[in-house]
Order: sequence, then structure tokens, then C-alpha cells
Amino acid sequence: MKHRRIPRRKAAVAGGAVVALVAAGVTFQSANASDSTEQFTLKSLTAPAAGTLAVSLTEDLGNDSAGAYYDAEAKALVVNVLSEDAAQTVREAGGKARIVENTLAELTGARQTLADKARIPGTSWATDPVTNKLVVTADRTVGGAELTKLQEVVKGLGAKAELKRTAGEFKPFIAGGDAIHSGGGRCSLGFNVVKDGAPHFITAGHCGQSGSQWSDSAGGAAIGTMVDSQFPGNDFALVKYDGDAPHPSEVNLYNGSAQAITKAGDATVGMQVQRSGSTTQVHDGEVTALDATVNYGNGDVVEGLIQTTVCAEPGDSGGSLFAGDTAIGLTSGGSGDCSSGGETFFQPVTEALSTFGAEIG
Repeated sequence: MKHRRIPRRKAAVAGGAVVALVAAGVTFQSANASDSTEQFTLKSLTAPAAGTLAVSLTEDLGNDSAGAYYDAEAKALVVNVLSEDAAQTVREAGGKARIVENTLAELTGARQTLADKARIPGTSWATDPVTNKLVVTADRTVGGAELTKLQEVVKGLGAKAELKRTAGEFKPFIAGGDAIHSGGGRCSLGFNVVKDGAPHFITAGHCGQSGSQWSDSAGGAAIGTMVDSQFPGNDFALVKYDGDAPHPSEVNLYNGSAQAITKAGDATVGMQVQRSGSTTQVHDGEVTALDATVNYGNGDVVEGLIQTTVCAEPGDSGGSLFAGDTAIGLTSGGSGDCSSGGETFFQPVTEALSTFGAEIG
């Protein structure tokens, strides 16, 4: 299907009309359908269902898709598009359409510009579908000539990017589910999985190297051996259980109960999520961006991460990010803490499972 891209001024008017009509109720007309009486129903969706619909619509719309996110209050999928024809397709599928300025190709080009000209330790960038911009964040360690350079590069990107500061410092949360220990420190178990019929678990790659042994208590007997570790670039690792340690497919909620995990899924911007870790236990928040790049202060770079408002602290690394019974991510790092708040980045579970040839279990 070919979609006609309408002028920016008209696009802004059409987008505003959609928002106004959605606010009035769950049915609305095409924003420019003055000669049509066709009605469309806005589907009420869970966040996982919205994510599935987003994938389908992205494939259908092709280059006319500019990202999507979940509106938790309206329980609806919002899809950014570049033309009124594309908006019509979204409405017919039960989604809420927004006609926006920046294409995904333009935002991808902006990411590459930052990678080429401003890959500075203590920075991150991610595409924010809500603002239709690339959000660049500098932590408290970025200053002087480096901050000036970053400001100039972001300014050169015009309306495609904006710069924010965070009071914390971007770093991997090494020191987290249940605590796991090795000679290199303490991390947290992410999810129990099965590979080639044998029990394993996944955690963060920065927690250790292949061949390292892990126990469930400081100085305790080993329960597993890390058979693959990927960091930087990615941040996930696979540990094979050595003996008969219990390995239920669940997450410790630290209140005497556990959340059963039955499957893995992809994050959607706007999704409400929870994180379990051995330092700060269980905290919740919201997914704010996908495909985030983080330039940790030690020079390590990790790409393709989930950005959230969930807090975390050292020792929470590798721990579980989940939504109900669905495994979503593994704690990588971030800034701040669970007293003052901050942002935390997570390695998508689906990528780790695909790479290892494993499944939740």
C-alpha cells in the first residue's frame, strides 16, 4: 500500500483533531473525512496485546510508520504515522493515529550522528515515540568541553533531538530475583530457562565471564557455571545448573510469594513493569523508550536496551524485569537509586533467548 504524505501544517492539524476526538469517546471519524460517515472503534488492549498489534501495523505501514507506544490510561495503542492514508490504516485496525514530523529514518540518522560525533562516556540516547524525538541524556560526570561538544551536536540535529541531564551516573549495577554470587561479586538471577533440554538461568553479561562459577549464597557451593557471556555490545549471560538446585520458572516478590513466569515478550513504550533484584527487591515503573544506547562511564557501550523509570542499585544487575507472567528484560545499569529515583536500562529477554537458543522454563 502506498501512502500519501501530507504537508506538515495539515498533518499537525489532523493529528490534533484525532486527539480531540479520542478524548470525546472511543469512536471517531477520520480527521479529514468531511464527506464520510465511516466510524472506527478504538480497541481496548493490554500492553502485550498492544505490542503485538504494533508489530503487525509496522509491517503493514512500512516507511509510513514512525513508532508506537501504549497509552495505559486509555488502554490503547498509539501509532505515529506520516500521512493521513496511513492514519486511516491504523484506525481501521483499532489503534489511535498521530501524524508526526520526524520519520524513523531521520531519527536513525540522528542516532548515527551521535555515535559518530558524540559517543561520550556518561551519555545515552533513545528514540521516544511520545515526543517523536531522539532523547539524549548526559549524567553528572559529563561537563566542560565534552558537554559543550554534546550540546553542539544535539543542537545541529534540530527538532529531531533534545538534550536532558540526570543527577546520577550511568554505570552497570554490578556488586540483582534471588542473589547469585561468584568470586567477582554479587548479581541477581534473571529467569530460569531451558536449553537443549537442560536447566539454565540467564543474567547480565557484565556480571561475569564464561567459565565462572556461581552459588546462591556468599561463599557457598557452586550451583552453576557460566557457559556464555556477552558484554559490552549486549548484556546477557547464560549459566548452566551443575546439580539438583531447584529452578522454578518464577520471580521472587520478596513478600513470601512469587510470580510465575510462563513466557517471554517484548517491551512496549508505556508498558507498566516490575523489577526484582537482590539489593532493592521489587520496584515498579514504566517503559519509556526502546533500542536505547548507553555509554557507561567506564567506556563500555551497550545498545538495544529497554529504558524505564524503574529504580535499581548495585547488586540488582541481571535481575528480572517482568509484566505479570511475562519475562521482559534483564537489569543492565542506569543512574540514581531507589531513594532519589533514576532511570534503569534492561537487556531484552527475547534477544538473549534467541541468541542462546533457550526458552523460558
